[in-house]
Amino acid sequence: MPQTLFDKIWDAHVVNRIPDGPDQLYIDRHYCHEVTSPQAFEGLRRRGIKVMRPALTVCSPDHNIPTLNQDQPIADPVSRNQVDTLTRNANEFGVTLYGLGHPKNGIIHVIGPENGLTLPGQTLVCGDSHTSTHGALGAVAFGIGTSEVEMVLASQCIIQPKPKKMRITVDGHLRPGVTAKDMALYIIARMTTGGATGYFVEYAGEAVRALSMEERMTLCNLSIEMGARGGMIAPDEKTIEYVKGREFAPKGDDWDKAVAYWRTLHSDPDATFDKEIHFDAADIEPRITYGTNPGMGIGITEAIPDPADEQGLISYRKALEYMGFATGEKLLGKKVDYVFLGSCTNGRIEDFRAFAAAVKGKKKHPDVTAWLVPGSWAVDAQIRREGLDKTLAEAGFELRQPGCSACLAMNDDKIPAGKLAVSTSNRNFEGRQGPGARTILAGPLVAAAAAVTGFITDPRQL
Repeated sequence: MPQTLFDKIWDAHVVNRIPDGPDQLYIDRHYCHEVTSPQAFEGLRRRGIKVMRPALTVCSPDHNIPTLNQDQPIADPVSRNQVDTLTRNANEFGVTLYGLGHPKNGIIHVIGPENGLTLPGQTLVCGDSHTSTHGALGAVAFGIGTSEVEMVLASQCIIQPKPKKMRITVDGHLRPGVTAKDMALYIIARMTTGGATGYFVEYAGEAVRALSMEERMTLCNLSIEMGARGGMIAPDEKTIEYVKGREFAPKGDDWDKAVAYWRTLHSDPDATFDKEIHFDAADIEPRITYGTNPGMGIGITEAIPDPADEQGLISYRKALEYMGFATGEKLLGKKVDYVFLGSCTNGRIEDFRAFAAAVKGKKKHPDVTAWLVPGSWAVDAQIRREGLDKTLAEAGFELRQPGCSACLAMNDDKIPAGKLAVSTSNRNFEGRQGPGARTILAGPLVAAAAAVTGFITDPRQL
């Protein structure tokens, strides 16, 4: 029978199929950070059992760590306890830890691919919703809850119902100045935040194939924001070239065997999806959000729309009231207080290249506070090798140290109440970046334009 890419990987990892129930799925790679793992490790401790396959679990603190003075003890006692607990658990249970100060430390969804830990054909989980990022390499990757983290640690398996399958095809070519983040925000706005609930999404089409590997990570990262269980892209020659030579990638004969297998990982021509969606890349312009979920988004030149129906009118009005915006209003020219470049969505080297190219020869607006946070120490090192740090410094920007930073209010990088931030992160919920903070999600070019003009600005006008 013809199979989808998702079917090929999922079915190959089923250990036991429960009749009329979920599947027991073997997990190839398990990532942990400091937020969702403490209770899981404590559960093992209470039951007196060990991690079944410690070599397959990799830990890195990222949510709670500061992005300044990482050589000093963490000042916030809650964050310090979270990070210290992860260290103790990793040491006690014998799993790999890239702790604070380690050269491989960084956001878990950045360090996995860049070290060759994430590979095509894998099943991969983490106690974090944006685990869908890793699907860019052709893996079945999804977020899990704390009790499921404990299940994977104990058994290297997880009990999961098999999701339905959706293919989203984006035909044509993206226009100049339009990024993968804009593509993702466009798809979410069209699908709504619940439009892919219950599905695992495969992205396909000419515009998707044209994306670089890091752009594919951005697209897959945001799959969860339309309710999908995960997102993935079939591995191709770009994928193979990206993985080749990375530290934990296969070597020698194992590499040849792996590549031969990876080249089989594509949906068969006659494979059936439960739902097919088509978009035209030419319809996408630079995007911004205006509300308090990632689906409330518009093209940067558009006005805030009327709600599509009366069902969500109360929450719609509440979101606009929180943001201080109104139906029919355009956001171009709106004053910006903060700009954040970073997160597991847009904290990779290509994001910093794009931002640096956009601000080169210009100056940061004096009224804007800009936080530029690499996703890992490897990204930081690449920024410096390429001299991007000098370009940024000449324009008035400073690099911070790697971490999740202002993506979420779990560390020191919080946006003050009432301030408006243009953020390259993934969520704009009320209080996500700090109590009372107002967040506009955007790509690195829109963020750069706001940083140098002080206002929401179409980057194509720079």
